[in-house]
Amino acid sequence: MAKKSPQRPAAAKPAKLLSGGNPQIAKAEGDAPVKAYIAAMPGWKQDVGRRLDAIIERTLPGVQKAVKWNSPFYGVEGEGWFLSFHCFAKYVKVAFFRGALLRPVPPGESKQQEVRYLDIREDDEIDEKQFAAWVKQASQLPGERL
Repeated sequence: MAKKSPQRPAAAKPAKLLSGGNPQIAKAEGDAPVKAYIAAMPGWKQDVGRRLDAIIERTLPGVQKAVKWNSPFYGVEGEGWFLSFHCFAKYVKVAFFRGALLRPVPPGESKQQEVRYLDIREDDEIDEKQFAAWVKQASQLPGERL
């Protein structure tokens, strides 16, 4: 009698990449969809996503997470969202929703008065100390209610 091969679980379907290589992940709350987004980030951007997520978690244990509009969001329960990031073709764009109030102000300007950006390119060094300081400051400001 021939042995039956053990059934393998079906491989997870890879996320579809949108323009600029941004992963298409269903809107959902919690750590799991954010981890799925990061796992689907292409190439070097995945390492950036992992580092950003780790710094945010280390700085704010228990931070609230969600994926909205194909971007990970971070917030404080009852206070709203303070940060998100998004993949573009040549960089990962971090958005601080009240970034104009941070010190020092993140370098990327926005058409929205309070929003500031940090663009991270492939060969950029992430200043983890400065990023963590921005995360801490941003988490103490009123967040976006989305």
